[in-house]
Amino acid sequence: VQLQASGGGLVQAGGSLRLSCTASGGTFGNVVMGWFRRSPGKEREFVAVINKGGARREYVDSVKGRFIVSRDITKNTAYLQMNSLKPEDTAVYYCGARDRSQTFMSTSQSDYYYWGQGTLVTVSS
Repeated sequence: VQLQASGGGLVQAGGSLRLSCTASGGTFGNVVMGWFRRSPGKEREFVAVINKGGARREYVDSVKGRFIVSRDITKNTAYLQMNSLKPEDTAVYYCGARDRSQTFMSTSQSDYYYWGQGTLVTVSS
């Protein structure tokens, strides 16, 4: 599976962006998908995860109520809708996919086998 992340950009605080992660080379619907981010000077951290069928989602506390993770299996694409953005959301955002044999919605990046290249989100105050 190859992942291509897109949708980043510069936005003012309070604004919104939608990130996309398109998969190719595999059966996208059979993998757990996660979003992670790396802020300047920090380690990459978990943001959100969605299960294989798309019915279950989990988020890091700092984005709950603001971010929504979803997926469209017909388009082989996962999304991260980011609303009410804050300057502290500034980061490079990465999408990851677990191996299709794995069903656990892991929040640990070491459990993800495939990664997109990252897309930069900058939130100005």
